[in-house]
Amino acid sequence: MGANTKALKNRIRSVDSTLHTTSAMGLVASSKMRRSNERMAGGRQYAGAFASVVDVLTASPECAGSPFMRKTTGERTRLIVIAGDRGLAGGYNANVFRLVETIGREKIYPIGKRACDRYRAPHNSSEHFSGAEATALARQLCAEFAAGEYDRLGIVYTRYVSMLTQEADVKWVLPLTRAGDVTPMAVVFEPDEETILNATVPDYIAGLLMALIRESFASEVAARRMAMDSAGKNARAMIDDLQLQYNRARQGAITQEITEIVAGSGA
Repeated sequence: MGANTKALKNRIRSVDSTLHTTSAMGLVASSKMRRSNERMAGGRQYAGAFASVVDVLTASPECAGSPFMRKTTGERTRLIVIAGDRGLAGGYNANVFRLVETIGREKIYPIGKRACDRYRAPHNSSEHFSGAEATALARQLCAEFAAGEYDRLGIVYTRYVSMLTQEADVKWVLPLTRAGDVTPMAVVFEPDEETILNATVPDYIAGLLMALIRESFASEVAARRMAMDSAGKNARAMIDDLQLQYNRARQGAITQEITEIVAGSGA
């Protein structure tokens, strides 16, 4: 009986240590939530403003000959895959990788240490991915698309719906499609619409990529916060259950000792 109480006590200490760890990670996630949500909102606003300009340009008949609007077979697909730098965020990374497996592709450009590990690429950080890195990648991919090296480009990311819900999604970027419901703008483009569009697309994709990285990171922080809250609740419930077992075992040991003492004195 003594060995049983000792094992239960050790188990309680172990679970309590885990509880402290999950609580600390939950606090770290909470501290990052406000900043990550602000950055996500800023990224969405920037990408939305850029997209409205691109929509006006693609709606112009003069841009029909742009290499970024060429019709393709859609068979040679390249994906930018955004995942996290760490785990312990529920199904955040797994959902992204599961979606990627449903999309036929010839090449993947991973962002985030977990994605780099999975697709065997040099490490980069989704939390600290810079605008310069996004610009360099966007320009490379735009040049390759314009040269006809692949047919379509997508970005797999995690869409932030709410604190409780984040969904893996894919944003198809290239080729550009003509917007059908754009309000005409009294704008004169110099030297011409197609030249402006071709010059704008790499910066547009870089801005969009940064916006989706920030949205993915906000989703990761929210998912980790919820996962740590859930783990903390489970740990507390486990400690309560183990404490009850420990009290029963200790009470049983005391009762047995009393019984042995009474039996011994009667002899």
